[in-house]
Amino acid sequence: MFSLYKKELQSYYYSPFAYVIAALFLVLFSFEFINGISNMEGTMYKFSFPNIFHNNFFFFIFLIPALTMRTFADERKTGTEVLLMTSPLNVFQIVIAKFLAVSTVFLMMIVLTLFFPMITLAAGEVVWSSLICGYLGFFLWGLVCIAVGMLMSSFTDSPIIAGILGEGAVVLLIFIDNFKDSALFDNLPKAAKVIGWFSTQSRFVSFSQGIFKLSDLVFFITATVLFLGWNIISIEKRRWSRG
Repeated sequence: MFSLYKKELQSYYYSPFAYVIAALFLVLFSFEFINGISNMEGTMYKFSFPNIFHNNFFFFIFLIPALTMRTFADERKTGTEVLLMTSPLNVFQIVIAKFLAVSTVFLMMIVLTLFFPMITLAAGEVVWSSLICGYLGFFLWGLVCIAVGMLMSSFTDSPIIAGILGEGAVVLLIFIDNFKDSALFDNLPKAAKVIGWFSTQSRFVSFSQGIFKLSDLVFFITATVLFLGWNIISIEKRRWSRG
């Protein structure tokens, strides 16, 4: 499994793709950071991160699907899927290896943003609890989006279509609160409550406030595992349909 993980990771960093995505992510992150400083009050800026992290979640709509759209769709398009499926690895190992590779790329992007808290520490005060929990929540939310994007990629042989499907799925995840609070569910409180269980934004609120809740951690991990499970089922189904 490590060999496939290494191969997938190299496919990102041996091409300009990962660097372009990382550069775009840093540009957007820098914009939010500068915007936060320009709106601060007083002479000291407390780097608590909630608004910066929350605003960057909306960039997941474009960035995460861009990272995941090639995971399985590109294998089918180039005809390497048959070789992959006939390798000694089982479907579970294949999915996990690809997931870990994309997650590593995403983690490296997050690590690059540590430059901003260092700047803040030199000229202001860092709220460590909010910073650490913010990073943790940001990473966990990203893992869910990665699992969703990979699932969309397993449905098609076109990376472009996989990217569009991934964007739609991530939009639904991010804006599920708005959907729940719409007039459609005014007379359906129980349905709204059930939909609220899948809210990712509300789960991040505690993290952004520097509060660690085991229930929120379990939610993100469970959601990631659930989507990866569906991914495995999707690949297995295609594998058996091909005989």
